[in-house]
Amino acid sequence: MGLKESIRKYALQNAVEYDGKANPGSVIGKLLAEDHSLKKKMKDVSKEVKKVVAEVNKMKIEEQKKEFKKYKKKIPKKKKEEKKRLPELKNAKKVVMRFSPSPSGPMHLGHSYPLSLNSEYCRKYKGKLILRIEDTNPETIYEPAYGMLPEDAKWVTKDNIGRVVVQSDRLGLYYDYAEKLVDIGKAYVCECTSDHFRELIFEKKACPCRDLPLEEHQKRYAKMFNEYKPGEAVLRIKTDIKHKNPAMRDFPLMRINDHVHPRWASEKHELCPPLEKGEHSVEKDIAPRVWPLMNLAVFVDDVEMGVTHVLRAKDHIDNAKRQEFLYRYLEKDIPETIFVGKINFEGMPMSCSKVKKLIEEGKYEGWSDIRLPFLAALKRRGYQPDALIKYSLDVGVSQNDKSVTKEEFFKALDHFNKEVLDDKTNRYFFIEDPKEIKIDKAPKQRVELDLHPDHPKRGKREFYTDENFYIANEEFKNLEEGELVRLMDCLNFRKEGKKFVFDSTDYEKFKKEGRKIIHWLPVSDDLVTVNLLMPDEDKTLKIGIAEPLAAKLKEEDIVQFERVGFVRLDKKEKDKLVFWYGHR
Repeated sequence: MGLKESIRKYALQNAVEYDGKANPGSVIGKLLAEDHSLKKKMKDVSKEVKKVVAEVNKMKIEEQKKEFKKYKKKIPKKKKEEKKRLPELKNAKKVVMRFSPSPSGPMHLGHSYPLSLNSEYCRKYKGKLILRIEDTNPETIYEPAYGMLPEDAKWVTKDNIGRVVVQSDRLGLYYDYAEKLVDIGKAYVCECTSDHFRELIFEKKACPCRDLPLEEHQKRYAKMFNEYKPGEAVLRIKTDIKHKNPAMRDFPLMRINDHVHPRWASEKHELCPPLEKGEHSVEKDIAPRVWPLMNLAVFVDDVEMGVTHVLRAKDHIDNAKRQEFLYRYLEKDIPETIFVGKINFEGMPMSCSKVKKLIEEGKYEGWSDIRLPFLAALKRRGYQPDALIKYSLDVGVSQNDKSVTKEEFFKALDHFNKEVLDDKTNRYFFIEDPKEIKIDKAPKQRVELDLHPDHPKRGKREFYTDENFYIANEEFKNLEEGELVRLMDCLNFRKEGKKFVFDSTDYEKFKKEGRKIIHWLPVSDDLVTVNLLMPDEDKTLKIGIAEPLAAKLKEEDIVQFERVGFVRLDKKEKDKLVFWYGHR
């Protein structure tokens, strides 16, 4: 193969991979990988590459694909990309991990990164992943999240959740541990105001409550449940008052909060997952008012659930150090801990409280609104769990914080999703805003196309044509006088004044004279009306028609509309199919 043909081979390959636009730099890189001696004449090679790339980029993508087929077998096989691997865990004979969201709303992209890493570690070591819903702050709870969080977690982990636990079902267990800490003199009930305590602690001085007799703190602990008012007493752990980090000095473990907890104020509490043997509960007819704070609840649950490894955001480094006091006081094994940085997804609304308000105001139709970066919305658009997992593994286990724009994120996610879907999804014709044309003297034909170009055994699509066709109105407007145009895999025609005239069915003739290939559908009664919802800010609705075979698709099926992209059938209605757009 000569140099020009090699250049064309790689230019076509690059164009087909990147939506019809080849990049000269990529082509040069392929050429040099194939023949290092070309470095010596780089000036001439570069000039020729630019020329060929310009020619290839003028072609329609369908034409590029057609021509590339003859070069496909001549492309050196790509070395298998090495799968991104997770760093090894220490002491990984047994692995139990947990992921602990708050029920303030469903899961969004910020959850998918650490959850995917936790899940993949458990998959790697055949361990167990616990979804623990941390709901011990009764003021920040969105009740539907109790159902949404497990559903999201099971989807994105590919059903790798071993157990779902709700913290508010385990209050008796936290009370027992707190009482034990009081009894061994490692925790005390403080009546100081928060401002006074803060002043003392920054001066490295103990509050007057700290060294009261044990019996007094046992009485005070009992009073927290029925006598003290909110703010009058807090359970604190005894640490080092002179610790160099003020955050470590006698931090709180429990507080009083009379706010009614939704799980205890609703009959839905009866639907809670049953407690496992050895777990504690409190009477269902008693509204709890003493609530464990995060460090106590997390410590107790990690111990009781046998958590061996913890992967958490690095902004919890101080919390991990606080929890070490509890492990030491009660002589429990400290789990191996891995900290990861935060991904800041720029330009995407991910505050559950803010999005909830916007949903209530009518800005969004719900958590699965096509414009939102919540997992329910991505699932509805046809994104696959494997794509989100691949993205998380690509970011890796790193303590570096990362900022990603919406465009950068979706460029990466679309790439991974295409890897997952491209081979699985069948192709269909979709014509947006169809315009009927008559091509004089066009012969009657039976046109047969593969459902998938790389898998002919998967099945065929059949079209019976005569002189009447639908093409996209946008294509109709751009037809030029006398230009040879091809209806893809069907025929060639020209525009002559206000008429359209058949030329031939010869593709080789088109290759020599023509430039534009367009999609089409025959005019017939069995075409399917399609609404395609787009994820832009205006929620644009593209209205068009699809081939008859699309009517056999089932809701949730994902296919490719040629020259449009991956789409998911969201709803089958009597008179139309409603698809959601994924990506190109």
